[in-house]
Amino acid sequence: MAREKDADATVRGKPAHHPGTEAKGPTRAVVIVPVLTRHQRNDDETNRPRLMRSADARHDEAVGLARAINLDLINTAVVTVNDPRPATLLGSGKVAEFAEIVKEGHAEVVVVDHPLTPVQQRNLEKELNAKVLDRTGLILEIFGERARTKEGTLQVELAHLNYQKGRLVRSWTHLERQRGGAGFLGGPGETQIESDRRQLQEKIIKLKQELETVRRTRDLHRAKRKKVPFPVVAIVGYTNAGKSTLFNRLTGADVLAQDMLFATLDPTLRRVRLPHGTPIILSDTVGFISDLPTHLIAAFRATLEEVVEADLVIHLRDISDPDTAAQAEDVERILADLGVDAGDAKRVIEVWNKIDRLDEGNRSRLLADSVDASKAPPIAVSAVTGEGIDALKAIIETRMAGELEDLTVTIEPAQFGLVDWLYRNGDVVSRSDNDDGSATISLKATQSAREEIESRLRRKNNG
Repeated sequence: MAREKDADATVRGKPAHHPGTEAKGPTRAVVIVPVLTRHQRNDDETNRPRLMRSADARHDEAVGLARAINLDLINTAVVTVNDPRPATLLGSGKVAEFAEIVKEGHAEVVVVDHPLTPVQQRNLEKELNAKVLDRTGLILEIFGERARTKEGTLQVELAHLNYQKGRLVRSWTHLERQRGGAGFLGGPGETQIESDRRQLQEKIIKLKQELETVRRTRDLHRAKRKKVPFPVVAIVGYTNAGKSTLFNRLTGADVLAQDMLFATLDPTLRRVRLPHGTPIILSDTVGFISDLPTHLIAAFRATLEEVVEADLVIHLRDISDPDTAAQAEDVERILADLGVDAGDAKRVIEVWNKIDRLDEGNRSRLLADSVDASKAPPIAVSAVTGEGIDALKAIIETRMAGELEDLTVTIEPAQFGLVDWLYRNGDVVSRSDNDDGSATISLKATQSAREEIESRLRRKNNG
């Protein structure tokens, strides 16, 4: 199926350059996307076939991942693999072909968008004479560049060490240490690989202890938030679904939002007041991705606990992406691993983003096809243009504070301090000032706001 192209012009936006003609630039790389024809992925829980992405979508995502760490792509290829080789995954002919491409293009890195065993990775590096990164290694590299907080750095380092631990190879036998003794008791002592593994394990234990301290700190912060009962709403979704753009639209914040995979890594929380006064804490989280390495899921447990503890989860989908259904399936599977049921309509809202990229016909068809009596319909929005955002806010407020209710209250002169609160936390329809100095106010308010109003009036009357 070999789809190959010179990616210099399309990825970098400039002609190819060659060593010796200019100063050293970004690392030159080749991206290989193996498509295994006999490879059928099943869901771990139900053992049902999982939705498979198209080769073009996998290719575009692999290129996006490589671009995320500024690799200069000299060649990209989708390769059909009928018979995966235990030693190299790819057939010998393809390996030789790519070795020539690497040599001619002076590439330093080869990205293989597929999990590789340590043996396969080592063999490919020897054959291609270049550093080889599999999908897990590439994602770890991206996360390493994106981490900004101490917590994020610790989590990435832990994931990287766990990944490295299984890939130590016996290539440094000249560094073996001798131990004392005579005869057969005095053979080789601790080898370099054993020493490396021991040091890695010691670092892993230390990092886990530091992350446990971070987790306890998060628990304290979470406990403090619960004392001031602001519900938490977490935004989750496939990477590049527009989570940070939606977060900025809802909060007025200025979180980094770019058309880039994993633009956001560390979680961000902001307080938001909804249209009828309901306060919430909104959380922007790291993006999910297909075949997310288990090392990362384990390492980012502290961050992802914000999702687990959330009162409401917004599952954001890029509805303009042809593979949106497969992406949604990946997100739902990771949520299930975290103990969150994506089918729980009371806790999870499905939001379709980027509808501004669809023509009217496709938009109407998608919304009509989504009708399912067993679940709540998705909310269609554009985080860029603001379309549908008011409807989304209303849904969030209804879930958090109850349906709007018609309410009429009479405020006595001594209670006029409550009038400003009513205007800020309700939708005032009318107000009439009475002869005795009191005011009668008709408004629409959420159930929780009504309960708060009644409580405040009782306290004033009792006082």
